[in-house]
Amino acid sequence: MNSKTSTGKRKKLLNIAANPPGFRSLNFVVLIAAMIVLTLLGVVMVLSASSVNDLRIFGDTWHHLKRQVLWLFLGISSMAVTMRIDYRKFRKFSIPFLLLSLILCGLVLFPSVGITANGSARWIGIGSFTFQPSEFLKIAMVIYLADLFSGSKKKTDVTFTSIKKFLLVLGTASALLMLEPDLGTTAIVAAISLSILFFSGFRIRNLFLMGISGGALLFVASYSSGYRRKRLLGVLDPWQDPTGIGWQALQSAVAISQGGVSGLGLGESRAKWGFLPFSHTDFIFAIVAEELGFIGACLVILAFLSIGLAGLASAFRAPDNFGQLLAAGITAWISIQAFVNLGAVLGMLPITGVPLPFVSSGGSSLVVTMAAFGILLNVARQTR
Repeated sequence: MNSKTSTGKRKKLLNIAANPPGFRSLNFVVLIAAMIVLTLLGVVMVLSASSVNDLRIFGDTWHHLKRQVLWLFLGISSMAVTMRIDYRKFRKFSIPFLLLSLILCGLVLFPSVGITANGSARWIGIGSFTFQPSEFLKIAMVIYLADLFSGSKKKTDVTFTSIKKFLLVLGTASALLMLEPDLGTTAIVAAISLSILFFSGFRIRNLFLMGISGGALLFVASYSSGYRRKRLLGVLDPWQDPTGIGWQALQSAVAISQGGVSGLGLGESRAKWGFLPFSHTDFIFAIVAEELGFIGACLVILAFLSIGLAGLASAFRAPDNFGQLLAAGITAWISIQAFVNLGAVLGMLPITGVPLPFVSSGGSSLVVTMAAFGILLNVARQTR
């Protein structure tokens, strides 16, 4: 009797050591906290970055703020729904959702349907409402690929058939996105897809070769276009065309350098006075660094690092393979997109028009990202 009791206590202690009390909810809390910090900071910074132009163009200082608050409300609502629905139920809709997303991405190419801005046809308009199908494609790809590679009990069981489907879907999605053209989203979708393939147990050597091949194709496609070629070369030396292709990169660097350690103060940005285009969307991080300084910039980076670490921890402790790949894919999506945006703002990567998740002004991006984040929270709540 004493022996059985001792064995039972030992097993209990080992279980507690492997699964410390509160660890199950720790990742969930970290994810929620990081998301709240980024979204609240985003609302404040969108107001600060857009107020000058809003007053000049719309006669309303609060124009973009009101839209951001509306989109944030819709994003929170979508997150609440996806967080409460068991993530396993999304598997049955993976193929229909993917097909719908691909069809919508194809529709934007028709002039009678798609809305063109800054040389790209990325939006579909219904009355005064517009949305970006490529944002829905991101979450559709994550759900589909997570379903595709988690069909067997062993996550390392990646079959030749599943790889053919993977290449077909990724190739179709990339082709549609490049026709818009949208190099930034194409690169992000490809990186997300390869990340899921990595977590599914695909051989690293083959994954590396696939990544190199895909990167080479993207480079050739980019370099073949005069405007995109200038974007790529502008990263190396923005001073070659300081009033043209290098203007944003240089003004972003000026704004960040003016911020110093503690910043110029909230609302005191100089770059937003017509110097830095898209300061409330793609380059909002530059305004954060200018007004809140190195401290504010570090807060943003720390929040994204927290999401990355807590998201991966949730993926590794997910109850099943589908949950693991789903959480890993969404974490990779948010982390990679943040990296691409920050890299462009800091002058280390080409400017591709990719928004900063949770922070930049933008309806489709914010709502879809928060819906995906709800799925990530769903998995985090059910971790072992």
